[in-house]
Amino acid sequence: MPDWSYQSLFRPLLFRLPSLPARDLTLGAMGLLSRIPGGTFVIKTLGHMESHPILEGELCGIPVKYPVGLSGSLDIRGAAQKALAQFGFGFMEIGPVTVREIPGSLPVGRDTAEETLVYPEPAVNVGLERLLGRLARGEGHTLPRFFRLRPMPGASPAEASAQLKEMAAKLAPYAAGFHIDVLTPEVRDSWTLEAAAGVMRAVREAGAAEPEQGGRPMLFYLPLDFTAAGFAALLPFLRQQAWDGLVVGEAVYSAQGAAHIGRGGLEPALAQLRRVRSALGPGLPLVAAAGIHQPQDALDAVEAGADAVLLHSGLVFSGPGLPKRINEALIYEKVRGAAPPALPSFWAHWGWMCLLGLGMILGGVLAWMIAATTVVLPYDVSFLGMDPALLDLANSGILRFMSHDRVTLAGTMISIGVVYFQLAYHGLRHGQHWTRTALMTSGLVGFSSFFLYLGYGYFDPLHALAAALLLPMFVLAMRAPADRPSYEPAGRLNSPEWRLAQLGQLLFVVLGFALAAGGVIIASIGITRVFVPTDLEYLCATPEMLNEINARLIPLIAHDRAGFGGALFSDALAVLIIALWGIGEGRRWVWWTLALGGLPAFLAGFSVHYFIGYTSFIHLLPAYFAFMLYALGLVFLYPYMMGRAAARKDEAR
Repeated sequence: MPDWSYQSLFRPLLFRLPSLPARDLTLGAMGLLSRIPGGTFVIKTLGHMESHPILEGELCGIPVKYPVGLSGSLDIRGAAQKALAQFGFGFMEIGPVTVREIPGSLPVGRDTAEETLVYPEPAVNVGLERLLGRLARGEGHTLPRFFRLRPMPGASPAEASAQLKEMAAKLAPYAAGFHIDVLTPEVRDSWTLEAAAGVMRAVREAGAAEPEQGGRPMLFYLPLDFTAAGFAALLPFLRQQAWDGLVVGEAVYSAQGAAHIGRGGLEPALAQLRRVRSALGPGLPLVAAAGIHQPQDALDAVEAGADAVLLHSGLVFSGPGLPKRINEALIYEKVRGAAPPALPSFWAHWGWMCLLGLGMILGGVLAWMIAATTVVLPYDVSFLGMDPALLDLANSGILRFMSHDRVTLAGTMISIGVVYFQLAYHGLRHGQHWTRTALMTSGLVGFSSFFLYLGYGYFDPLHALAAALLLPMFVLAMRAPADRPSYEPAGRLNSPEWRLAQLGQLLFVVLGFALAAGGVIIASIGITRVFVPTDLEYLCATPEMLNEINARLIPLIAHDRAGFGGALFSDALAVLIIALWGIGEGRRWVWWTLALGGLPAFLAGFSVHYFIGYTSFIHLLPAYFAFMLYALGLVFLYPYMMGRAAARKDEAR
């Protein structure tokens, strides 16, 4: 469920449901997908959540891949932990955890305008024993887990100390660390600060052992709505107890005890972060858990002193791509002050792919010229043993039909060439791994599809020569070195342009899948029954009649159809990967790649059909549908990739 599907399809539908059913449906579906063989691969492929290892670091001495974590309150039953672990998170919080289950009966509120979730029962959880059973069965991921421990409502200070120590001891085998959430609204109303500090000290001392001895890092959980005066009174205890880190909590509590978690928590969180950082110095690890709804919020939290962030309501309102977007923004902040590394030489690797792309363009232009004039080549005539004039005399539609196949193939070849050149020059040259993946996947399919030409026993020497010339270029281009971080400014805001672009991205993803399906179908038909009913209607003939004209005619046509299907599938994979992984704010070259890459194929397809009079609406309907996706997708992507958003990005450079 990446952002392009979440924002455009699933969020509008889910937000029509009550909050709890919507949450359970979403988490249940993701959990089910992750448990299906290959499910996590699908999640990773559709969302491409992985970022560059430049973000790898530590949190309280625990190695984390990314400084973005998942709040435990979002998935209290652990229904989708394996799926959520694929979203670009570096660690996970689990909790709140209490020694006994606290069941919930009240619905969760959702204020869409304010982007806020309201939990009337904020301590709801399955309890320690059920959690231990879940952990023993495994959750399907290896991300570090930080457990947020909380005393039972109504517990005395002595009972709270015993409960927290029991939970820490039993959860230690599964824990990277603990968030100690003592200062709940109830405690603040019923305990003295000294009593709360005593509980904190007892738990802190119990976890002070080295990790080899069962100890784990202990982070103090500071309530988001704790006042400046309250923090000043708490500060001496925090200094004395020497916590391993501190979490600025995610919720503002109402007078009725309901937890409000949403966008409005950002400003209080920033104030708390500055207050804590100023009082406790630069060395203490800080985690911000409130109000992170867009990458800029995470950057603001880091500027205020946070070392990492936890996501909750932002994932609900912004979408599952938020961790990736934050990671990309953090990467750019790391590299923006440094000079980009020197670009590799033309002959290092990327130049060969540029030459391959130019070769495809040139080959496509020549093929188009031949297909629009003589149609057949001397070796085609030799294979048939029949003069084109006699062929035309036998059936006046045959040469026009073959021209239609060959012109559409030529247009697809030009499209592939444009896409390959753009990906090589703007992506492979700069070490962008997603462009290499697109080229590798598309190229392997394209060269492998050469063997489809043999489906009916026809060997095309010109295609074989082209493949022999281009294959070494492909191999040399794929020698690209290790990936580099992107030096392009990353999108920071959930702007109207960004939201519109999610719809444009969805349309191009659908286009990519549709073209891929079309390529497979055409290639399959080409190596089996060759014709569809509308083809035979246009030719006013049956396969038997064509076979009577020349026994080698159908194999010749089959070779064209199979070749076009393979080329279309290859082109579709490149377009699909660009749509899935390449859309970004201000990426003008990607927009132009999609625009210029699609134009030759559509121009060739529509022009040749109208030129030869093959205008069956049913036959052309898939092409009309594909063109609609292409045109609308470009329109919806334009503001984000080429318009005002892009202009803001240029100013940032």
